[in-house]
Amino acid sequence: MTAKDATSRPTKQLLHLVFGGELKSLDSVEFVSTDALDVIGIYPNYAEAYKAWKAAAQRSVDNAHMRYFIVHMHRLMDPEKMPPPSRS
Repeated sequence: MTAKDATSRPTKQLLHLVFGGELKSLDSVEFVSTDALDVIGIYPNYAEAYKAWKAAAQRSVDNAHMRYFIVHMHRLMDPEKMPPPSRS
């Protein structure tokens, strides 16, 4: 395989969710209000998700209870391993 082959092949899409909210306590991940969660977006790879996470975290730097997270959605679902939907 040449370097050109490696760059021309599409990479596997690994979805990541970036979201955050105000925590009840600094030593937990329980949110004050799930209705007020800030969903930044879903990104096709970790690098893009990290950029979005960093921007959101920097916007909220003055609020110590505000936290943003990156969720590796691709680890939670794998269409190739999921059972087919049941037909009823």
